[in-house]
Amino acid sequence: MKKVGMLSLGCAKNLVDSEVMLGELAREGYALTNEADDAEIVIVNTCGFIESAKEESISAILDMAELKKQGKVKKLVVSGCLSQRYHTELAQDLPEVDLFLGINHVGGIQKFLTDLRGTSGDVVNREPTEAEDWRPDFLYNSEHPRVLTTPKFCAYVKISEGCDHVCSFCIIPKLRGKHRSRTIEDIVAEVRRLGDAGVREINLVAQDSTYYGRDLGLKDGLAQLMEAIAEVETIDWVRAHYMYPYQVTDRLLKLMAEHPKVCKYMDIPLQHADKHVLAAMKRGSGRPQLAKFLDRIREAVPDVWIRTSFIVGFPGEDERAFEELCAFVTEQEFDFIGVFTYSHEEDTTAYPLDDSISKEEKERRKAHLLALQKEISKKKLARHIGKTFDVLIEGVHPETELLLRGRHQGQAPEVDGEVLITEGFYQPGDIVPITIEETFDYDLAGRATGGVAV
Repeated sequence: MKKVGMLSLGCAKNLVDSEVMLGELAREGYALTNEADDAEIVIVNTCGFIESAKEESISAILDMAELKKQGKVKKLVVSGCLSQRYHTELAQDLPEVDLFLGINHVGGIQKFLTDLRGTSGDVVNREPTEAEDWRPDFLYNSEHPRVLTTPKFCAYVKISEGCDHVCSFCIIPKLRGKHRSRTIEDIVAEVRRLGDAGVREINLVAQDSTYYGRDLGLKDGLAQLMEAIAEVETIDWVRAHYMYPYQVTDRLLKLMAEHPKVCKYMDIPLQHADKHVLAAMKRGSGRPQLAKFLDRIREAVPDVWIRTSFIVGFPGEDERAFEELCAFVTEQEFDFIGVFTYSHEEDTTAYPLDDSISKEEKERRKAHLLALQKEISKKKLARHIGKTFDVLIEGVHPETELLLRGRHQGQAPEVDGEVLITEGFYQPGDIVPITIEETFDYDLAGRATGGVAV
């Protein structure tokens, strides 16, 4: 069998693309391997969103090129956002790469790999080639096979692709195209299949999940979708990521407050709090409006967990604007935040702005904001001592076999901390009531108060 290895970089949305490509290849008879030096063909599915992601992608490509040089890999394929954005330049600079593929080639990757191998089935030499169609309009559906690379009890489901917003710092609309939604029926069909395969937690991803269904004429599309998914008997939790501010509807909040399967969790990238910086970002609004918006959410869902993200060092962010952001974070006491330093990207509308804030100053602001959040998180988590949460068991803790680890509904995979289980043994995918006895900067710890909850 022909062996293929995949290295997936970047966000969960890119991971779904990787899983679809793996599914297509597995259906065509390719053997999949986790070991790059055991693969005949290696695919690096790249991210090209910001400078640090581009650097990571280039480094990964060069690492795989070195394996090819050593004869451990025969063919090297590069796909994803970086390839979509720079395939012409990369083909000149990276002759080690045999094929560059873009967003539109995800659903038909087996065709391009077949061409790469030649009609005899033996790997053939071929110069870097532009595939015939680089329009970013592909959208996978429930008929596309997928090979999950997440734990078997958890899966990401992409509900739409592309973005219609005009944020000045963002290149995504040019890379991923206009917003386009899958139908509710198609998404539910995929969720049912995942549930039948043992998945218990569904994480919905999109460039903007609250925009879901507008192109299909749906009102409250995300709420309608989550209601439908919550009716799938085999699914226990459904969580939505990447919600755009001010598009969170009352119906969605009511569903989150009342339905036990809908996670009381909101991932809302706010990007900043200063009105002048937000205006330059083409996000609009300011600190008072954002505070009112967050008050509305917390009033509707009192026990909600809120994650947000901010950009520091955006052109025009002076010390006063940064202090405004710090004061906002201190005031709002978010549960989780991510902080990114501004990346000056060509082809964005912010690119003509003066990117004069030094890299060192951007990193200082990032570190300061994260230090503020660390103290907020530590203080907030301490309030949960004595409370009981249903926790999805992920398995044995990687640092000690004496602990299990898991997550409650307010903790998304990989980014939001975890719950440490100090005694008892359960299987990955079990949902268990855990009473919290100790808290840390970002994690909680406790013991089971009964059997498996679900």
